[in-house]
Amino acid sequence: MRQVVLATKNLGKIKEFERLLGEFASDIQVLGLKDFPDLPEVEETGDSFESNSLLKAEAIARYTKLPALADDSGICVEVLNGEPGIFSARWAGVHGDDLANNQKLLSQLASEINRNAKFRCVVTLVVPKGDKELILVESGEVHGKIVDSPRGEGGFGYDPIFQPNGSNLTFGEFPHGEKDKISHRGQALRKIAPQLSKVL
Repeated sequence: MRQVVLATKNLGKIKEFERLLGEFASDIQVLGLKDFPDLPEVEETGDSFESNSLLKAEAIARYTKLPALADDSGICVEVLNGEPGIFSARWAGVHGDDLANNQKLLSQLASEINRNAKFRCVVTLVVPKGDKELILVESGEVHGKIVDSPRGEGGFGYDPIFQPNGSNLTFGEFPHGEKDKISHRGQALRKIAPQLSKVL
């Protein structure tokens, strides 16, 4: 069975990608970072979603000697000149503190009329090929706005305060599985999945 390493310990992301990949190739096994407990931490030192995604995918492909898939994503707010952007996961100072990140962003927008924002995701696949590497990159975006206060218990990150255009619900209020159909990550993964099945 062909294998690809997904650069995450998040079981939800692994299962999401397995579902999407299953539409194109059922014989590819998706591994996560939990399968490589000695893998060194990859520092996200890039200045863009693209560079951080590539950093992670290249480091994991070189360590595992297997094809590696990494994503970098975040929320970009218009009146904040695209921030938090690549700093979304640690916007309030502690990586992965969703509640604090949401509270900080809401306080920054408290007096703003313009609440326009977008979620952006860049997915990079690195396939070792002897001395060289095959690199594929795809991205996805979903536009919407930041609501006044969190709504819904679903999703993670900024989902409870992001309402996509064309919906009255925040991503946090979306029924299970519905977010995948329009999300930034879902878009990027759907673009790269058919390519992945061809190059592995």
